[in-house]
Amino acid sequence: MNPNDLAVEMKDIVIEFPGVLANDHVNFTLKKGEIHALLGENGAGKSTLMNALAGLYKPVSGTIRVKGEFVNFNSPRDAIAKGIGMVHQHFMLVPTQTVTENILLGLREPRFVMQLKKYNQEILALQDKFGLFVQPEAKIWQLSVGEQQRVEILKTLYRGADILIMDEPTAVLSPREIEELMDTMRSMTRQGKSIIFITHKLGEVVDIADRVTVLRKGKVTAEGESMQGVTKKDLAQRMVGREVVFTIERTEREVGEIVLEMKNVSALNNRGLPALKKVSLQVRSGEILGIAGVGGNGQSELAEVITGLRDCTGKITIQNEAISNKPPIKAIKQGVSHIPEDRTAVGTAPNLSLTDNTIMKGYRENPIGDGWRINFQLADQHTNTLKEKYNIMAPSVRTPAGKLSGGNLQKLILAREINSEPRFMVAMQPTRGLDVGAIEDIWALLLEQRQKGSAILLISEELDEIFSLSDRIAVISEGEIMGVVESEDADIDEIGMMMTGMQLERE
Repeated sequence: MNPNDLAVEMKDIVIEFPGVLANDHVNFTLKKGEIHALLGENGAGKSTLMNALAGLYKPVSGTIRVKGEFVNFNSPRDAIAKGIGMVHQHFMLVPTQTVTENILLGLREPRFVMQLKKYNQEILALQDKFGLFVQPEAKIWQLSVGEQQRVEILKTLYRGADILIMDEPTAVLSPREIEELMDTMRSMTRQGKSIIFITHKLGEVVDIADRVTVLRKGKVTAEGESMQGVTKKDLAQRMVGREVVFTIERTEREVGEIVLEMKNVSALNNRGLPALKKVSLQVRSGEILGIAGVGGNGQSELAEVITGLRDCTGKITIQNEAISNKPPIKAIKQGVSHIPEDRTAVGTAPNLSLTDNTIMKGYRENPIGDGWRINFQLADQHTNTLKEKYNIMAPSVRTPAGKLSGGNLQKLILAREINSEPRFMVAMQPTRGLDVGAIEDIWALLLEQRQKGSAILLISEELDEIFSLSDRIAVISEGEIMGVVESEDADIDEIGMMMTGMQLERE
């Protein structure tokens, strides 16, 4: 391979953390003007490798060349100066600042006077160009996860990077937005930009990547291979080392009594605007009700009013016990489990250990606690059991949760929530950003809970997931339920129309 054709060349990269060899003599090359997919299971070392290229980590050994020049980055600023921009999976945003302020943060200009109106217009023009729409004046804390991801992408594009590292950029985008992003990526490579595309969605890799590199447990199993003739099955085999099942059998089951009932529930979002509008739903024991919709249409608020994290009007009951506008502990005592959308900020305490995170809901009760003290020896044993059962990859139960990969963090949350034997579970984007093997495991866990009689509200922007797991499907648009259909009767075109705001019309 001609070195002059390469935008990036990484050779024999070794990166270590305490107890973990994250990258074991990894080779990676990126050609100018190509889209190169980087695949691997959660914890395989993909983000670690790219963080080294972005100036966040220093390799123990190995060399990095950018545009033919050997580099030794001491900070992300050094990488940006070489034209490298990274869209992170976990957001690097300041919640109290606006979209525009976050995009400008760290730039040398403006220095003394910030003419926000001028820069807001520049951001709007950038949004028009790339189809990534978000209100420039909005504070980050007011935005949905999907909107925050768009800000991360806009921030990199605004800096004019010609080597883009995109870490799970489509994980929070709607199907239409994904298509627009793919068009944007192709357009950028035609103009000479080079893109490293980290994703778990194998269909996207087949559709858009020119070449692929696959990591498994920190080692390369496929190095820069052409995507010509490669299938999803081939990629999955390289990632996990075994055959992966892409569909899952959902056995028939008689539904039981009503567990969750919502009547005319309305709520405001963080900006004080209507987010839910007279939502009425029922979920029965042994049933999964899927909520389909484009991100930012009230899904987050729906999960929050049920779990006590947001006030509302109307009535919410769990087995006839009112829980609306009550503290979260009330929902927990009624047997409600919550897999939140934001696994880092809401689902876990990143600075606390695995043990601390697994006992968050049960530390008051025997045998872990007696109301005054916590038996940490029993708590560690309990967490070790969950760690093995759910295959959570971590050096020990005393490892801070924030050190886990996205997939292992999600398994930690699921272990805690499922272990409480819930009557009702809110599963919000349960497989977002996970690899095919982890998705298979989590689908099986949710169906197991259904079989045990739990009622499950599944909120997901992945239509494949909704169709695979749901007994019934409800579609939400701008905070309203457009219709509810039995999954076997569901038509994907009809679901798509309802997602755009068209009410269900059936005889």
